[in-house]
Amino acid sequence: MKEKSNECNECTTASIDRSLQRVPENDGVLTLPYRDKDFLDGPDGRPIRILAEYLAPLSAFSRERVQDTVVFFGSARASPSGPFEKYYEDARQLAVLVTQWSIKISSDQSRLVVCSGGGGGIMEAANRGAKEAGGRTIGLNIGLPHEQRPNAFVDPELSFEFHYFFMRKLWFAHLARAVVIFPGGFGTLDEMFELLTLRQTRKLDRDICVLLYGSDYWRDVVNFEALARAGAISPSDLRLFHAVDSPEGALRCLQQNVSLSATTGCPAIARSISTCVQPQCESA
Repeated sequence: MKEKSNECNECTTASIDRSLQRVPENDGVLTLPYRDKDFLDGPDGRPIRILAEYLAPLSAFSRERVQDTVVFFGSARASPSGPFEKYYEDARQLAVLVTQWSIKISSDQSRLVVCSGGGGGIMEAANRGAKEAGGRTIGLNIGLPHEQRPNAFVDPELSFEFHYFFMRKLWFAHLARAVVIFPGGFGTLDEMFELLTLRQTRKLDRDICVLLYGSDYWRDVVNFEALARAGAISPSDLRLFHAVDSPEGALRCLQQNVSLSATTGCPAIARSISTCVQPQCESA
């Protein structure tokens, strides 16, 4: 029995010796896991990366005292003189109107802050209009193979880069009081149906106002009435969104349908009805 114990001790000592031999380049100093870039960037670090894409924006929104947002979705291909030219200018003008309304509501510009996906096209138009109106503006950018770059009109302290689409969409949904959806492609459709599904299933405790901007475009692209006739959705689901065709009409619709709660001094996150957990924030 004693001989076996000695063998185990020898194995343990050899294992420790081998471990120490692996770190001579660090002068014997081991790397902390949360500073180990290879670990954080590897597959085992994925849960930490996902959590970081929740906590980092939450920290920034709390620090900047942004309470809620009006989100603009739409094509990244829109431009002032090209595809969707009219919609680019309309998004820009609507962002001006929303920001002017926001400033009237909140002198510290913490309410109904214009938020976009941070890239070009309709996103750029929304951030540009908010900036021209003298307001703050948010960009939730996503890293893509073709390198979507943040546009120049996003406030630097409210510019975020995401790797995970679902974490980016979480921040679109959880701070939004309203979403304005301009004509766009696959990405816009994905974001639109995500928000409509949240409203339909009432997974959030907040009633987010959804506007579809450009009724002719949306009538051609999605036949919502056919879905209702087929029984795929309820006829009442057609009231989950409003069709609008002008910046002034969109603003009126927002003012009539957006419910404004009292200022909380921290991000007014729409809670999941199943959990009902609000983040803690410091009092003003």
